[in-house]
Amino acid sequence: MGSGEWCLQKRDSFKSDSFSSNDNVPETGCLSIIVLGASGDLAKKKTFPALFHLYCQGFLPPDEVHIFGYARTKISDDELRNRIRGYLVSNRSASPSEDASKFLQLIKYVSGSYDAAEGFQLLDKEIAKHEISKNSQEGSCRRLFYLALPPSVYPSVCRMIRKYCMNKSDLGGWTRIVVEKPFGKDLDSAEQLSSQIGELFDEPQIYRIDHYLGKELVQNLLVLRFANRFFLPLWNRDNIDNVQIVFREDFGTEGRGGYFDEYGIIRDIIQNHLLQVLCLVAMEKPVSLKPEHIRDEKVKVLRSVLPIKDEEAVLGQYEGYRDDPTVPDHSNTPTFATVILRIHNERWEGVPFILKAGKALNSRKAEIRVQFKEVPGDIFKCQKQGRNEFVIRLQPSEAIYMKLTVKQPGLEMSTVQSELDLSYRQRYQNVIIPEAYERLILDTIRGDQQHFVRRDELKAAWQIFTPLLHRIDNGEMKSIPYKPGSRGPAEADELSAKAGYVQTHGYIWIPPTL
Repeated sequence: MGSGEWCLQKRDSFKSDSFSSNDNVPETGCLSIIVLGASGDLAKKKTFPALFHLYCQGFLPPDEVHIFGYARTKISDDELRNRIRGYLVSNRSASPSEDASKFLQLIKYVSGSYDAAEGFQLLDKEIAKHEISKNSQEGSCRRLFYLALPPSVYPSVCRMIRKYCMNKSDLGGWTRIVVEKPFGKDLDSAEQLSSQIGELFDEPQIYRIDHYLGKELVQNLLVLRFANRFFLPLWNRDNIDNVQIVFREDFGTEGRGGYFDEYGIIRDIIQNHLLQVLCLVAMEKPVSLKPEHIRDEKVKVLRSVLPIKDEEAVLGQYEGYRDDPTVPDHSNTPTFATVILRIHNERWEGVPFILKAGKALNSRKAEIRVQFKEVPGDIFKCQKQGRNEFVIRLQPSEAIYMKLTVKQPGLEMSTVQSELDLSYRQRYQNVIIPEAYERLILDTIRGDQQHFVRRDELKAAWQIFTPLLHRIDNGEMKSIPYKPGSRGPAEADELSAKAGYVQTHGYIWIPPTL
C-alpha cells in the first residue's frame, strides 16, 4: 500500500469513528493556515509538527491547503523550513522524510510587525494569491490564524487581522483565530483581554486552546461517565469520598524561571489544565454532544465552586529555584500548590476535589484519582489495605484502572489490593494516539468548539482563583521550601489527609508489559 492510500484509509476511518456534532461544516475548499509567531519555540515544537501529522494522515490535502508563517524575524522561506524540519518526525507516515519535504513546500514565510499595517497587508496579498491559484471564489475560502504568541500582542494582532486579513465576503468561507494560554493573569486582565478580542470577533470565531482538552484520556472522560451504566449510581457524594487531580513534574523551570515567576504553578497549571479536568469529572450529563451543551454544563460546575479557604491551600517552592539569575532573590512564587475545591451542589456537596501540581518532584505523571468511601461492616478486616479507587492516568503510560480488594491466592482467606487494568500501550498496540495539538487544530478546521474554553467559562474559572492569587501576590500567603526530588511540602500531604484522602501503603501500580 502506498503512502497516499495509507493516509486516505486513515482519514476515512477517522471520519467513520467520529461523534463530532458538526456534520454541516464543509471539509473541502481552499484552506489557509497562518501561524503567527512562526519563528518561535511553540510554533516549531508544537504547531508545525501537529500540522505535519495531520498532513500525513490526509487531513490537509496539498491541493486545498497552504500554510503561512508570520513573524518579525527577517528570514526566507527556506530558512523557516530548515528551522522546522528537525521537528517533523512522524510515525503516521509510510515515508516520513519524503512527506516532510512535500509538507515543507506548502509553507511560505512573511515577515512583518505585529502592530503595523504593512506586514498584514502583504500577508493578505500572499493568502489571496494562494486562493486565486486554487480558482476559489473570493470569500469562499477558509482562513485559520494560529496565534503562537505572548498574550500581550493578541489585541494588536487581532486588530490587524480584522482590518486587513478577513475574508472579503460571506460565501461559505470563514475566518477563525486560535489563542494560546495564559488568558490573562487574573479576572480583570482576562476580562480585558476577552473584551478586546470580543470587539473584533464573534465567540464562534474564537478558539481558546487548552491542550489538556486534547489529550486522549481527558476526551475519554465523557464516554466513561455517560456510556457505562455501572458508573451512573456510583458517581456522587454517597459513594465517593474525595477526588484528586494531580500534575507532577520531576524537573524544575529549566531556564524558564523568569517567565514562570510571573505566573507560578496555579496560573500555569491549576487554574486552566486541572480545572478543565475537574469540570469533566464533575459536570452533569449534557443534553447532547453539541459543543454548547457540553460547555453549558462545565460552566454550571464552575459557578458552583465555593470560595477557596486559606487553610485549604498549601504553597511550596523548591530549594534552588531562586538560584536562577532571572528569578528575583525574594520571590514568593509557588512552584507547588495543593488546593481543595468544594462544589456546592446536590451531587458533590461534602466531596473535596484536591488539585495538586508541582515542579521538581519525585516523579512525572498526571492523573485523576477518584477514591471511594470505605465498605460499611468490614468483615474481612481489610480497610487498612486501602480504599477502592478509580484512576485515570493521563501521562505517561496512559491507562485506566480500578483498584479493588481481592482474595490473596492460596489456602488462607486473606485479602490483597489489586486492579482491573486497561493500559493503552498493551490493549491498543497498533493504534497511534494523536497528540493533543493535532486533534485540537483539526477541531478548529471542522468548527468544533467542544474542547475549547468559552468566554463565560474562562470568567468563572478566574473568579474561583483570583482572590487566592491576589493574597499570594500581596505576600499574605507564603511558599514553603521543599527539597527537589521530594513529594513536595509535608504540609500538602497533611492537608490531603485532613480532607479525607487515604493513601494506600504497600501497593504500587505497575504498567503491564507487552
